[in-house]
Amino acid sequence: MSDSDAKARSEEKQAAIEELCAVLTMLETPEDAQAFLRDLCTPGELLALAERWRIARLLNDGTQSYREIAEATHASTTTVARVARFLKDEPWQGYRRVLDRLGEGAATTKPDTMTGRRP
Repeated sequence: MSDSDAKARSEEKQAAIEELCAVLTMLETPEDAQAFLRDLCTPGELLALAERWRIARLLNDGTQSYREIAEATHASTTTVARVARFLKDEPWQGYRRVLDRLGEGAATTKPDTMTGRRP
């Protein structure tokens, strides 16, 4: 595949992501969202999305360590750490935007680096 073909393919993929995001904003009810996501995703993909969202909310709450969150959600500590990185450090701030809209703004204290707990 040439560089121009790879670039065109990348642009097509980005356009598809943008279209999907626009479609998601058109869903009016939780029932609409559930029906659409059940059509779009495999059961495993949908569970993975739900797991990450639950992890984000628990991390945002700030009362449990990464290990406790992993045990509570049956996720790996790697998944918990990845969600934490996206919640705090990555530029998109998608988790943060939604949590703030839900009135679940960031906990005011920083977590201990060893335990992940907030004082």
